[in-house]
Formats: sequence, structure tokens, C-alpha cells
Amino acid sequence: MRKRLGWTQEELAERLGVGRSVIGSYEEGRAEPRSTVLLAMSRLFDCTLEDLLQEDGESGGWGPSLSSRAAGDSLRVLTVGVGDSDLKERISLVPDQAAAGYLQGHRDADYVARLPAFRLPVPELSAERTYRLFQIKGDSMLPVPDGSYVVAEFIADWRSLRAGQCAVVLSRGDGLVYKRVYPALDQDHLELRSDHPAYQPYRVSLDQVMEVWRALGYLSFRLPDLSGSDPLKDTAMLPRLQSLAAELQGLVYSMKPE
Repeated sequence: MRKRLGWTQEELAERLGVGRSVIGSYEEGRAEPRSTVLLAMSRLFDCTLEDLLQEDGESGGWGPSLSSRAAGDSLRVLTVGVGDSDLKERISLVPDQAAAGYLQGHRDADYVARLPAFRLPVPELSAERTYRLFQIKGDSMLPVPDGSYVVAEFIADWRSLRAGQCAVVLSRGDGLVYKRVYPALDQDHLELRSDHPAYQPYRVSLDQVMEVWRALGYLSFRLPDLSGSDPLKDTAMLPRLQSLAAELQGLVYSMKPE
């Protein structure tokens, strides 16, 4: 697991609060970690204690397989916020200023309890499912504007994602991002794409993915201001639209009989 993440023994030791030589003794079989260290490892590697305690040969020392991660078989139990009076599940809000801490705190009940939580009385949100509200930053997903709040549903089985669906993805390398997702589960990765053509798509390995939330809609307090401006000229999508129009025109010409 350490090598899969590209960490040195010293880096892992620092994250666990132990000496580098201790990590070496674990890996060489000269010592076994205490229960407190095992718990810290399970949080750090995002796996179960069972995954860590399997004998060599059962998992090859790699913890949960990538296919089981995609199916949700080895994912941790999701920590959710509840109301103080009725103990019913609430929708937790992850504002932009809390996004950086979400990577480390998403499994911490105390961290989640400190997030603002509420209920949205709309029929589109079922009481039987888990939702979260994420504030996004930047212009990579225009026309969803900077600062919008994306309403998203938690999905444990990543195989249910359809190509091109918008989702909030939590990964070790990138933290929280809102993108269009193109699953390539047979190749052990997700491809993430922006709606803004200036941003290049990129891949995230399944062993780096920690949570996936399917986007359902968004809330925005930035109303469009079209006074005295041409909305097409003011958007970065114009070059792409012009390119698509040229491609379409060429296709029409190619279909004409000679």
C-alpha cells in the first residue's frame, strides 16, 4: 500500500507518528503494529482492518482489490450529520474554505458534526439516500458559476456511473473536484473532464479515489447580467462553438451529391 501511494518509509512513518525504522520492522516481519497504529493505517490507506490483517496470498498485501473498491465492497462506512433533536440524517455543507480539511476529516465524526447541516424539503431528494452540498471554485465547469453549491448524492458502487455524468470526486492527490466522469473501471481509473475547453482531461487511479458523489443540481447566487453585453462574446465557449459550427458545415458539404 505504501509503494502504491509512492511514499517512502520515512514519509509513512511521519504520517503515522512513528520512527522510520519501525516501518522497516513491520515490512520485514520483525515486529507487528499495535492496535492504535493499525487503526491509523486503516484511515490513512482508506481500507478496513480486515484488509490489513489478511495473510499473504489472500490479497498479496495490496489491501482491497480495485474491482472491490469500484463495487463498494471494501469502502468505509460514510460519516453523516444528524439533527440534535430527531437524530435524522441531514445534508452536510462543505463550503470552499472547508474543502482542504475534508480530505483528512471526511471519516472523522467530529469533523463532519462541525459542518453546517440542514434539510432541503424538495421532492427530488429522497429521505432514503445520503446527500451533501459542496461549494465549487473556479470556471472549469461553466456555465455552473464560481462559488456555486453542488447538490450531490453519495454512491458506493462506482459502476453505476454513466459516462459523462457530473460528480464530485474526492481523491488523495486532488482533494475535492467537480468534473464530468468517464469511468474506465476495467482499466482501473476514472477520467475527469471539465466543461471549459481550456482545461485538459486527466485520469485518477481507483486506488486514489476515496468518495464519489453524483451531482444532481446546483444553487447559485450569481444571477446573469446581460445588460449592455453580448453573452456569446463574453464567454470562453465562443471559440469552441465556432469550431463546432465549422465542423458541422464541413459535414453538410461532404454529404452533398456531386
